[in-house]
Amino acid sequence: MGKLNAHIIPVMSFRQNCRLLFDDENKKGVLIDPGGDLSHILEAIDITGVIVEAIWLTHGHIDHAGASMDAKDALGVEIIGPQIGDKILLDQLVETAEQYDLCDPVRNCVPSRWLKDGDIVICGGHILKVLHSPGHSPGHVIYFSEDERFAIVGDVLFRGSIGRTDLPYSNHDDLMHSLYDKLLPLGDDVSFLCGHGLGGYIGEERHTNPFLTRACRTIPIQAEYLNQ
Repeated sequence: MGKLNAHIIPVMSFRQNCRLLFDDENKKGVLIDPGGDLSHILEAIDITGVIVEAIWLTHGHIDHAGASMDAKDALGVEIIGPQIGDKILLDQLVETAEQYDLCDPVRNCVPSRWLKDGDIVICGGHILKVLHSPGHSPGHVIYFSEDERFAIVGDVLFRGSIGRTDLPYSNHDDLMHSLYDKLLPLGDDVSFLCGHGLGGYIGEERHTNPFLTRACRTIPIQAEYLNQ
């Protein structure tokens, strides 16, 4: 078994980071958050030669899950995650697509398996722990590899920012608890990939991200959020 590697596929007008996470030796891996542009995703899978064994979802927003059912059919694999709190979002994907006037075909998503805090998932032989991290959405999860010191954080944390909480079913206090109680304790040396934009290191965000200062933990800041 080799090292975990990631190939990022920006999709949709949201420029969401759909990710192929895989072992660099056996090429077995998972597809994370196929929000749309399925043809581009399938092309990337073909080019990289990754053997996709499952689809993982960090949460149920349309830019992360909109193409998940079609990807499931195309790849013949199961959809795993998120936590069941996001069922309400996954049940409304078609309605949400109409609201955003999206051209890509969208189907409501029915995961093969819901996740809960502390669950274990496997990617190419690598063990990752599931951390339920609500706030941006009620059922958001993070995938963390202790061995690789690496996390897929979805829309909980960004470089220099944090996830939006002005959306339906989001909650600012819950997000801050997820950041301080789940994500930051993983360690400053942990690298991360997020749902939009560049990844980074938890330590760098702890010291430089203005949304992680003590003052910002208690002051409402939704109006200052980046458009993520």
